[in-house]
Amino acid sequence: MIVSTLAQSIGLFFLAGLCEIGGGWLIWQWFREGRSWSWGLTGGLVLILYGIIPTFQPAHFGRVMRRMADSLSSCLSCGVGFLTVTSLIAST
Repeated sequence: MIVSTLAQSIGLFFLAGLCEIGGGWLIWQWFREGRSWSWGLTGGLVLILYGIIPTFQPAHFGRVMRRMADSLSSCLSCGVGFLTVTSLIAST
């Protein structure tokens, strides 16, 4: 049961990420690239879906959201650290 709950949580996590990126991209295409209004509408609907998907988590919602935020902050910290080190190496 734990394995299926974990698999479902991971699947929903990735699905939410795809909806976030895809919805934002569709709105970008409509707003900045001059696509038709249907691209913007579809992007908005996908972003609404992105907000609904986490509610299907079988685990405790607050814990899942905290883990997602922790993962994001860890990735950002690693990225900033990498850029800082590479810029220091390049300047020497």
